Amino acid sequence: MQAQVLRNQTLKDTTSPLSAFNQFWENVRAIVGPYWYPTEPGERAFSDVIRAWGMLVLLILLIIALVGVTAFNTFISNYLVNVIIEEKDITKFTQTLSIYGVSLICVTFLVGFSKFVRKKIALDWYKWLNNRTLSKYLSKRAYYRINFKSDVDNPDQRIAQEIEPVTSNALSFSATFLEKVLEMTAFLAIVWSISQQIAIVMLVYTVIGNLIAIYLTQELNKINQEELELKAEYNYSLTHVRNHAESIAFFQGENQESNIIQRRFSNLLKNIERKINWERGKEIFNRGYQAIIQIFPFLVLGPLYINGEIDFGQVGQASLATGLFANAMAELINEFGTSGRFSSYVERLSDFSNALEEVTKQPENISTIKTIEENHLAFENVTLQTPNYEQVIVEDLSLSVQPGEGLLIVGPSGRGKSSLLRAIAGLWNAGTGRLVRPPLEEVLFLPQRPYIILGTLREQLLYPNTSRQMTDAELKKVLQQVNLQNLLSRVDGFDTEVPWENILSMGEQQRLAFARLLVTHPSFTILDEATSALDLKNEGSLYQQLQSTKTTFISVGHRESLFDYHQWVLELAQDSSWQLVTVQDYRNQKTINIQSTPNNESQNQSQTLTETITSEKLTHKEISELTNYSISTIRSKASKGDSITTRDGLTYRYDKNSSVLKWLRV
Repeated sequence: MQAQVLRNQTLKDTTSPLSAFNQFWENVRAIVGPYWYPTEPGERAFSDVIRAWGMLVLLILLIIALVGVTAFNTFISNYLVNVIIEEKDITKFTQTLSIYGVSLICVTFLVGFSKFVRKKIALDWYKWLNNRTLSKYLSKRAYYRINFKSDVDNPDQRIAQEIEPVTSNALSFSATFLEKVLEMTAFLAIVWSISQQIAIVMLVYTVIGNLIAIYLTQELNKINQEELELKAEYNYSLTHVRNHAESIAFFQGENQESNIIQRRFSNLLKNIERKINWERGKEIFNRGYQAIIQIFPFLVLGPLYINGEIDFGQVGQASLATGLFANAMAELINEFGTSGRFSSYVERLSDFSNALEEVTKQPENISTIKTIEENHLAFENVTLQTPNYEQVIVEDLSLSVQPGEGLLIVGPSGRGKSSLLRAIAGLWNAGTGRLVRPPLEEVLFLPQRPYIILGTLREQLLYPNTSRQMTDAELKKVLQQVNLQNLLSRVDGFDTEVPWENILSMGEQQRLAFARLLVTHPSFTILDEATSALDLKNEGSLYQQLQSTKTTFISVGHRESLFDYHQWVLELAQDSSWQLVTVQDYRNQKTINIQSTPNNESQNQSQTLTETITSEKLTHKEISELTNYSISTIRSKASKGDSITTRDGLTYRYDKNSSVLKWLRV
């Protein structure tokens, strides 16, 4: 990631300041426009837009009133000093002091209310912008596609941590900029009325200060952008450990993980140290700038007062005005400094928003599989490719799954069995042909690693339709059907929320996924090795219940035992070819290949094993050759009536009927 950061930094450094500024404003307009100037129908309610503008106008009026009262206070201060020193009138002193006190109270309330209104506007904007970004992220499966078609990193952090600063910093900078520019203009006018010489020097000094501030801001902008990326990478390394805690513990990989985290943390520390050094220079500049401009009026006005050319109140007013001017300038420079972080947030949010739009955009001049929604499932001359069109997964596939039937997809690892399921779900559509499928609302997907939501046990069982109403008794019955009846003894009822992924084994999670199937009763079910963590007994029980629901289902799996619950087998080959046969025909085709040797005994053994795989009635010797048991153990199990599971996952039981006396498959 560090290389990526430095590469990005190099690209930014070579960009001209004018083009960078133009790009920045384009990004700002893309973020600000839909909230303040919605142009698309239905983008924002008209009443919400009016309310936002009303709040903004109120904020501007409060800022103008604040600056006006602050400027008025300098004149009251001047008059108050003259009353004390020259007129020495206690009545005027009391009246003037009362007015001064009221004006200071007004300033206090105006400051408080202006900041309150500013934060309310930022909060409303943040709520809208977050909902809009989240909607784009979750619509059209952009959250899934962005992992394959974009180089945008850490989308979760961009949503959770980088939207709020955009709105709060934008309002803070805009309000502060308006307030301080008005203050500086008012104070400059006050100083001009007292001494044009001081006003001109202050104006020139302001221009020079701004140029220096812009240079410092540009450097801090680069550092802040890199800091955001490094923080994102550091946070991700910690999240990665949490998500893969068990695997790390099995491998005892704590030292390696620590090295990875420390390496990323070290990069972050270097960036922070660099930032501290630049901020030190910026702070020295701010303080020095403020100190010099406060001393200058005394250098000019002191001799004038001594010579009797101006009164003492004017000296105090000019000093106060220049001091307030300096403070306003310092705060404005500080806002320019922090705006570097704002521009970084704007850039990252704009990149993220553009990426979401790009991944959901319908590709042009690229062949895609046409999807038709009907109440059955069929592939019609479908050639499926990977999303980047670099590899053909299956070529010219045509098949139809009849209602209530089961299709088992088999083939070598990595040949695209799960990819066909992605095509059914609409996740992958690169290729040609037609895919006929029911609406996705009628399809339930059970992946190998079940999706465990953040919620209660009731919500786990009802997912994805958590609004469904079911009694506790009905849910208990479902848990019994999937052999999870003991789960309630480990939690406090169906409405308890616990970290389910930590307390449930993979087998329990797969049974919980099957429970959702029994709750939902979908018309179509897609299973991607959904029983891989279960023993054969639990697997058989779940598939039998699946068959009893009369649902149409497609399974991906490697176990021989899955043949018992499907009518058809789709086998994918390494060369993108395929074959569709009945389960019985597939079993008849399957043989056990043993490397041939000159030994006649080996040839006879190979022939015996080949015959065994297609036999329905097996002898003790044949069972022994298909298992790791000795003949004596098999005889013992036969006498006890115990069942035996072969290496292929098939289960047999001995029939003691005198007319049979063979092992029959269960």
